[in-house]
Amino acid sequence: MLKPLRRPWLWLGLWCLAVAIVIVTSLTPPPPVVLPRNGDKVEHLLAYGLLAAAAVQVFRPGRGLLAVGAGLVLMGIALEFAQGAFTTTRMADPADALANTVGVTLGLLTVFAPWRDALLRRQPLR
Repeated sequence: MLKPLRRPWLWLGLWCLAVAIVIVTSLTPPPPVVLPRNGDKVEHLLAYGLLAAAAVQVFRPGRGLLAVGAGLVLMGIALEFAQGAFTTTRMADPADALANTVGVTLGLLTVFAPWRDALLRRQPLR
């Protein structure tokens, strides 16, 4: 399921850390930053797009990568429910879940880009 990187578990661990950071920042109080109207949708799109594009670097194309993408979409939806149910400083927003999904889709589309194996080329095998 992982690409034949020199240190696949390191890269997988870093990707999992990025996922954990998105989870934590989604459930903690937001920083006191004033964003333009619907500016948070761009943040959602970028965060999930980067997670998915990073997954393209770590995971082999195919069912495994599609499963990771589906997992990211489900995570984005679940976090929106969690924000509404378990936090007082956040609220569930279906538009955020949509932005997350669009971000995942765009990130996964990098599998068709010339740089889809950039990490693999930078990490020669032993």
